[in-house]
Amino acid sequence: MSPKFARIRAIIIKELLAVLRDPHARIVLVVPPLLQLILFSFATTLEVKNIDIAIYDRDSGVWSQEFTQRLAGSPNVRRIVAVRSPQEFARAIDTRKVIAAIAFDENFSRDVTAGRPATIQAVFDGRRSNAAQIVSGYLDRIAADTGASVRPAATTVGQSVVTHWFNPNLDYLWFTMPALIVIIGAVSALAVTAQSVARERELGTFDQLMVSPLRVHEILIGKMVAPLLVGLFNGTVYMAVIPTIFGVPLTGSILLFYLALIFYLLALIGLGMLISSMSQTQQQAFLGMFLVSVPAILLSGYASPVDNMPGWLQTISLANPPRHFLVVTEGVFLKAMPAADVLNNIWPLMLIAAVTLTASSILFRSRME
Repeated sequence: MSPKFARIRAIIIKELLAVLRDPHARIVLVVPPLLQLILFSFATTLEVKNIDIAIYDRDSGVWSQEFTQRLAGSPNVRRIVAVRSPQEFARAIDTRKVIAAIAFDENFSRDVTAGRPATIQAVFDGRRSNAAQIVSGYLDRIAADTGASVRPAATTVGQSVVTHWFNPNLDYLWFTMPALIVIIGAVSALAVTAQSVARERELGTFDQLMVSPLRVHEILIGKMVAPLLVGLFNGTVYMAVIPTIFGVPLTGSILLFYLALIFYLLALIGLGMLISSMSQTQQQAFLGMFLVSVPAILLSGYASPVDNMPGWLQTISLANPPRHFLVVTEGVFLKAMPAADVLNNIWPLMLIAAVTLTASSILFRSRME
């Protein structure tokens, strides 16, 4: 083995030992990502369940009762709250006792029976706008089903058949689990890398690196390989856990997934090295990692679609590694994304990795000198 590769191997082993020699550190690297995967899979649900709805029934007829019974039978409804006055109707929303309140007028059942248009008043809690829109969709569906039972012949004209590609049952886990690989992977990679140089400075071993026979690029390679290996290990664990335990299908190319994962981790490692090189202590590195990871997650498209953001913010998000890798993970898991589409999202990761790694190398070299 050439002296160059021997030195690189030595620094890689040294960095891995720095990360893994502490039993507590080994547990922190493996257990928290798994716990986060399990907890976030249930905590970050996009479904709206266990909802309470108020009913102000001034009709008490057969069709208002039919609608109420259909509503109560919905698996997403936890409780129907009966109110007796307009004041109770308004108070139920004001106090967040319910997310929606429905009112039937006195002639509701009579109008339905006579074939006249019948109106249902629905008031939603706009403070929970996203949940309110979803609940509104539930009520529209129940109202349509109730109307179909009144005049079934009319529903045969213009009837539509809805098919949800890639997620037929609209199971929220099929969306959140691939996305959690992106989110948790970003936090883990940044956390490990951001502490690297800062830990050396805080422990007083940074000066030893400066006088060692190692060249600057060899030190950088050694410090970047360790978080890369940790990220690949966690990614492999996720790839095994998500299909087997949570039942999310893995339909695409595993090879392309790992190719994208490598460049995604390299882009994050470059950011982490920038943070670590600028930090004097591990506390500063942690705060810098937090400063970077939160906007990266928000601009990834996980919490809200990128298309809903202002144009200037969409442009900024193009420099965000999680945005591109999120497309790859969802495509590889759910729709067997073709290689050409995967590569269209990998080359931006390659470009971001080249920029961040170059910038961190320049900054690290300047600090070494």
